[in-house]
Amino acid sequence: MKKVKKWIVSLVVLILIMSGILVKVYIQAFEPVKAAEKKAVALADKKVHFSHVEDFHIYNGIETVYVIEGKNKKGEKIIVWIPEKNKQVIVKKANSGLSKQQAIQKLEESKNPKKIVSVRLGMEKKIPFWEIYYLSDNNLMNYYYIHFQTGEWLKKIENL
Repeated sequence: MKKVKKWIVSLVVLILIMSGILVKVYIQAFEPVKAAEKKAVALADKKVHFSHVEDFHIYNGIETVYVIEGKNKKGEKIIVWIPEKNKQVIVKKANSGLSKQQAIQKLEESKNPKKIVSVRLGMEKKIPFWEIYYLSDNNLMNYYYIHFQTGEWLKKIENL
């Protein structure tokens, strides 16, 4: 009976130690993203004063671009793109371009996606766009890029 108790206590201690290590690794993995977000918001605040930041992500394509979605002091939804290299802040009102749902509709007009995996904003060569990552019927990965303002197809990468 004592051996069973020792075994259970040892198992619980091991689980707690492993959980602590996993939490620490998780927190450390997000530190660079949080630092990039802080830096990007500070740069964007020189042009736009955010009342609220709703989303931040890093787009990695031809170049790395920080994308911030939020609201300005007037309550208008805005989107900011900041290329990592030149730090040129590009600001657009969200209603000046396609919404996420409109971008998905554009994809569905020309393709038949089995599953849409992700839809996010990006930018290359100073052109803001929606990147839609989806799976086709044969479970192949596909990327479809739609111009943020015009809704025109920019490029696609298919059957990966």
